Amino acid sequence: MPSNFSFPTNFKWGVATASYQIEGAHNEDGRKPSVWDTFSHTVGKVKNGDTGNVACDHYHRFKEDIQLMKDLGVSMYRFSIAWPRVVPDGDGAVNQKGLDFYSRLVDALLEAGITPYATCYHWDMPEATYKKHGGWHGRQSAYDLARYAGICAKALGDRVENWMTINEFVCFTALSYGRGIHAPGEKVDNQRLVPIIHHALLGHGLSVDAIRANAPRKVNVGLAENPSNYMPVMETPEHIDAARKCFNINNGGMLVPVLTGQYNPLWFELQKVTPPKMEAGDMAQISRPLDFVALNIYSGSFARATATGPEAIDMTESYPTYNIGWLKHTPDCLYWTLRFVGELIKKPLFISENGCCAFDALNTKGECLDVDRLEFLRAYLRAAQRATTDGVDLKGYFLWSLMDNFEWAEGYSKRFGIYHTDFNTLERKPKLSAKWYAQVTRENKVL
Repeated sequence: MPSNFSFPTNFKWGVATASYQIEGAHNEDGRKPSVWDTFSHTVGKVKNGDTGNVACDHYHRFKEDIQLMKDLGVSMYRFSIAWPRVVPDGDGAVNQKGLDFYSRLVDALLEAGITPYATCYHWDMPEATYKKHGGWHGRQSAYDLARYAGICAKALGDRVENWMTINEFVCFTALSYGRGIHAPGEKVDNQRLVPIIHHALLGHGLSVDAIRANAPRKVNVGLAENPSNYMPVMETPEHIDAARKCFNINNGGMLVPVLTGQYNPLWFELQKVTPPKMEAGDMAQISRPLDFVALNIYSGSFARATATGPEAIDMTESYPTYNIGWLKHTPDCLYWTLRFVGELIKKPLFISENGCCAFDALNTKGECLDVDRLEFLRAYLRAAQRATTDGVDLKGYFLWSLMDNFEWAEGYSKRFGIYHTDFNTLERKPKLSAKWYAQVTRENKVL
């Protein structure tokens, strides 16, 4: 393999998961329902009636799962903390048994030589918070999130140095309250979504301060956002500029205000809405200085320059697509998103999620030869390596996901893991992609 597919010597490799998708133990040791428990237990909301009640049973099997990480040779693990496990009523008493679980997890990771990266909010808001404040309709939810984040930082910050406040604004706002396909399953118009998004952004900014104020030592704080990704249809100055403009406009309501302290006014025009009602200091709070920015990057759109301005190009029906409709094969979007974010903020960057949904049938030998996932990862990692060569300050990569798990509204019907999960026996088995990724982490280059 050509040497130009090597990564910098200090580049870090990891894997990622999320609490509701893997932990199970939904009613053990003081945990109370999240909005996702309520949603998945509602008939017709999740494919096949699947729930996260058991999921991968990571709550009881985390030591086994850490061994899987050791087998991969990764040095980082991104996980999320379940808000209803730590503060079951959202704003009330702390559940020490919940904190104890994450303390055991962190200690086991460190003993294995794996650096923990904790995400405070990966969509599992306590049902009590939703009932009390209307979820993200209510401004108070932002303050409750920050209090909870501070509790986590105080308890774990002596050992967890790297924190992400939230995961993917659009998924727990627009998909949850607009389209209704994620918990809590509301369907409101675009104008009513505006304050929901604003409160979520505020929750991020308040959590940044709460983590720093409560951690017993200096910690690094960022977020994990999945921006809308654009890449030039041709790498010429005019088309690159068109892709940049599409990126800045379409991310002008979520990522851009976090990084710049200002909404892009063109975003409001695009959504045909008016800006949110704000209180003094909101934008300064939303854009609190970050130590790093982490990006979940899967799929993107091509953009071109036209006589009337930048234009995104719709994908044709024949465009290569993986085993979930939204996942197109667009590896260059990873490179260009890193470039465009790097222009907005001069901070270290991470890929906090990138991975592939494949069919993953086992052959007669019981093997999963997921060459489609392997080719996906190879192409996207080449784009990441190109970014490091071109001066982007990319520090590390978290593959999504360690193992097959609860894929939200798709239940267990869609698989993103590099370890195959048998959801009847809960046995984990390495796919071909896991063996390939282990070799990549060893050689620190795309193979």
